[in-house]
Amino acid sequence: MNYTATPHSPRLPKGNVGKLRGSIPDQTAMFTDPFVHKCPPGFYSKQELRPHLQRPYQDRWEPGADGKPFVWRSMTAEEQKEESSGFKKNQFNQFASDRISLHRDLGKDTRCLKQKFLRRPGLPTTSVIIVFHNEAWSALLRTVYSVLHTAPAALLTEILLVDDASTDDLLKIPLDEYVQELRIVRVLRQTERKGLITARLMGAQAAQGEVLTFLDSHCECFPGWLEPLLARIANEPRAVVSPRITSIDNRSLRFHKPVPELQNYSRGNFDWRLKFGWERVPDEEKKRRKNETYPIRTPTFAGGLFSILKSYFEQIGSYDDQMEFWGGENLEMSFRVWQCGGLLEIIPCSVVGHIFRKKSPHRFPNGSTIILRNLVRLAEVWMDDYKWIFYRRPPKQCGNKAGHIMVVQSC
Repeated sequence: MNYTATPHSPRLPKGNVGKLRGSIPDQTAMFTDPFVHKCPPGFYSKQELRPHLQRPYQDRWEPGADGKPFVWRSMTAEEQKEESSGFKKNQFNQFASDRISLHRDLGKDTRCLKQKFLRRPGLPTTSVIIVFHNEAWSALLRTVYSVLHTAPAALLTEILLVDDASTDDLLKIPLDEYVQELRIVRVLRQTERKGLITARLMGAQAAQGEVLTFLDSHCECFPGWLEPLLARIANEPRAVVSPRITSIDNRSLRFHKPVPELQNYSRGNFDWRLKFGWERVPDEEKKRRKNETYPIRTPTFAGGLFSILKSYFEQIGSYDDQMEFWGGENLEMSFRVWQCGGLLEIIPCSVVGHIFRKKSPHRFPNGSTIILRNLVRLAEVWMDDYKWIFYRRPPKQCGNKAGHIMVVQSC
């Protein structure tokens, strides 16, 4: 094991750390606009942006309809047992999820009503990539149908479900057979558990759309979520854009709808332990934005839900493929984008709901050690001398748990 130390540095096993940014292509060079399509002038019509799949009628009294909380008036002992077991397995209410329609209608968006999308430059196509591991069947398929019922058919190339070696039998042959009927959905599989990062890279490599759109496997997309993301990338190919993420309650599965003219937006930040967090959008950023449709610049993003031009994703080196499983990849991508000449933005007119769990139901070997190792890689590659602030953070952040680190830089 190789160690690098200075008189004031901790003994961290870093292995061979290359100079990633030294190999970065010159981002000041001319960037070719990939969306110079021969489109007629004017704006897209509603017919041109009709969704891939029409949503079936849903009675407003159905469980969870219109994004309302799930209510079950009286539960038997067997149902209580099922609810408890499902929550323990998933860290959200699977009992409720299984009884809410896979095609749940969330109602219409009452914001950004005047927003239109120019045909020139044309909106790019996208591949939606969803990584899952032992996800609840209903939550996974509701995510898929949510995309199909809201994404314009002309822009949705495919949905790629990337299985990170699930062990649930229902997510194997039954899932393959189910999505065959949907045609536009494909399942890719990792033969062993490798984690989110390598699974997303597998999906990105297989994707055929011009833009990669990453979603988690327990989301619901609000109407009109996709077009604003693609429109921003069409206008600024270096923009890496995230929807405004709203919460789906992990108990009631209530979808918290966006409110018109809401000014209390949040954006991503980080502390010196390299932990992601949220902060209120500062006044100077509010003043820069002319109306509610304007992007919000963000130092970092949550990383679970975002869109990026595939060619730009490849140009900046994609993810650090030596990071393992999960942890730190969102900050690594955030730092990579900003330092490679890109923009990281939240698009308020795009809204996607996400089930936020208080803890992960999944475990992976040596989890805390792997996360620390990922953060050390992040610090060594992107933070220059600021990394020493991270190394001085308590507690035990700088022990000998990081393992052998081999950073391959390209951006």
